[in-house]
Amino acid sequence: MSIYSIFSQTDRQRVSDGTILPLLSGCAAQPLLVIVCPQLGDFDSLEYAWWLQRERNQLEDKGVAVRMVGIGDRAAGLKFCDFTGFPASELFVDPDAKLHSQLDLYPGLALKLPRFTPAQNAWVNLILMCAGIGSPGTLREVFRGYLGDRSAPQLIADTEIVKAKPLPPIQGSFFQLAGGSGFQRPFELATLRLRNMVEVLGNWQTYVPDPTYLTQRGGTFLFDERGALAYSHRDRGILGFAANMSQPLLFLNTSS
Repeated sequence: MSIYSIFSQTDRQRVSDGTILPLLSGCAAQPLLVIVCPQLGDFDSLEYAWWLQRERNQLEDKGVAVRMVGIGDRAAGLKFCDFTGFPASELFVDPDAKLHSQLDLYPGLALKLPRFTPAQNAWVNLILMCAGIGSPGTLREVFRGYLGDRSAPQLIADTEIVKAKPLPPIQGSFFQLAGGSGFQRPFELATLRLRNMVEVLGNWQTYVPDPTYLTQRGGTFLFDERGALAYSHRDRGILGFAANMSQPLLFLNTSS
């Protein structure tokens, strides 16, 4: 079965109204971007949604319909949309990662310690993945967030105020002190990630109702108006939701 067929035959709960309906309803005869996320409380999910909102005009100009599926329940989805601004009408939830399994997406490190519950094992595996074990590229991406990246765009406007406890409110112009403007400055991405972490940890039970699937990774699938697969990326580790993390949506310009 093709990937598009899997999506077209999938029903999930839509976050906006709680209705269970086909994932691709309302997406006929137009380019389609389907993002299958990890847990909605995962750093990758929050960061990906931030990029999608940042590039929303580009998606609309290209006539691309967007569907995101994340692991969690509707309460998690509503909290996610409230924080990220991602449209609840485009977000569907998959509580037990069945779609991820159908698509054969990377489940993450799967060590099983004796006498540990599935949730406890998931925590152990997640910690190891955060250290780069079974999660290629994660540590490199963490360092990029602190060191900056001249191949990536500026992420925080000079007039924007970022609140990321325990840090005091930071104005975007502060990052000019680290080297200028017009590119991703040192600590800029790390600050945004800290904001995401504070949000999730402060609302953990809402974002992660079942920790069993903490290590599950996601994937990105872009289809043309005929349903042919134009681009795909399968995550292999934490902070690896794009082939080019400096410009995660660059594939929109390069895919034919």
